[in-house]
Amino acid sequence: MSDTATRIAALNDAFRTSPLDRSLGKLYMTAGVNAHGPEFVARAIASVIAFDAFTTDNDPHREHDFGSFDLDGEKLFWKIDYYSTDDPDLGAEDPSNPAKTERALTIMLADEY
Repeated sequence: MSDTATRIAALNDAFRTSPLDRSLGKLYMTAGVNAHGPEFVARAIASVIAFDAFTTDNDPHREHDFGSFDLDGEKLFWKIDYYSTDDPDLGAEDPSNPAKTERALTIMLADEY
């Protein structure tokens, strides 16, 4: 694994395991997840925090930026996207640089992807 991928994975893991820490990024739920109610949302967040099933199939770049899990019979995905701190409409040029990257973690129903 490259040093860059290792650094990105560490930053993503820090954010994923503390998604309510706004200094690490922003957490988003899709309408479909929110429609299941606050208890479902809380359990979905807990599932993302606990997620550690990274494989070469679901994490080919080894950046720990995507995962899937089942909750109450629903398949959910989570993903982390990277945006420039200079212009949030642009992707981050270097996601390994937290000073120039804002992370966005989105939790969604699989059929919303």
